Amino acid sequence: MKGKWIEIKVVTSPSAIEMVSAIFYSLNVKGVVIEDPNDILEKQKTPGWDYVDMKLLEHGEKAAVIKGYFSDEDNVGNIIKYIEEKIDELKNEGFDLGEGRILVNAVYEEDWANSWKKYYKVTKVGQRLVIKPRWEKYVEKEGDIVIELDPGMAFGTGTHETTILCLELLEKYIKGGEVVYDIGTGSGILSIAAAKLGAEKVIGVDIDEVAVDAARENVEYNKVKNVEIRHGNLTDVLDDKADIIVANIIADIIIKMTSSAKKFLKDGGLFIISGIIQDRKMDVLNELGKNNFEIIEVKEMGEWIGIVAKNL
Repeated sequence: MKGKWIEIKVVTSPSAIEMVSAIFYSLNVKGVVIEDPNDILEKQKTPGWDYVDMKLLEHGEKAAVIKGYFSDEDNVGNIIKYIEEKIDELKNEGFDLGEGRILVNAVYEEDWANSWKKYYKVTKVGQRLVIKPRWEKYVEKEGDIVIELDPGMAFGTGTHETTILCLELLEKYIKGGEVVYDIGTGSGILSIAAAKLGAEKVIGVDIDEVAVDAARENVEYNKVKNVEIRHGNLTDVLDDKADIIVANIIADIIIKMTSSAKKFLKDGGLFIISGIIQDRKMDVLNELGKNNFEIIEVKEMGEWIGIVAKNL
């Protein structure tokens, strides 16, 4: 089997998704997966999918699962202790973290890929976009824009509400000829979509080397020559200005990067963001206002928010 990863899961309440995700992001995490109650229910419907936490909803209570992935060489004991301490701090401050249970598991890339394949199917997004796993068959229809993906360990399949929000907003606002930056590119799905929707140049950026490798492979597979994937963060690897910056990340990181994003946007450029849970909507909107962004659109899907803001 290929690489081994340590998966640490926190079973929590939907309202605590942002806070628990932030704990993982404060560590040397290689990737974070967020499963809200709708994701869990959908997986439970899938024949043959052996979900280890089937008890999550047995009492009719909605739960969310936040998964963080770490290198096999990391000190897992210290990481778990740190997460436990942070969860206890939040509980002591009166936050509802639900069960707050921590589960640890070893994950191999081959097993990860096989588990995804059990329920990751062709998905139509917006008016024209079709997200197609490489191993699935699909008869292309007139007008379809097909994106073929193998997420590997890169966290980004196109089926989660936050990704769908970004894809639908890119489809709406890309008119052709734009320069697009995709921050936290993951599997590269948003970069590939932007290119296929008509962007002239796309740069996808991620601090995770695993994501960068997966994104580059997916870009090559989709034959989009005008997409470049770079390893690093926004301020380190970009030096020009874009017409559109898209970021599907959690609210805390979006808030921290808003002032930097403004510097890398042309006047009138668009900041398209998601990964924002309902409870953090106003925090993000307020930060955008402080940085002189005009809110163009706020789009909701399930527990999640997508925002389009114009750089004034």
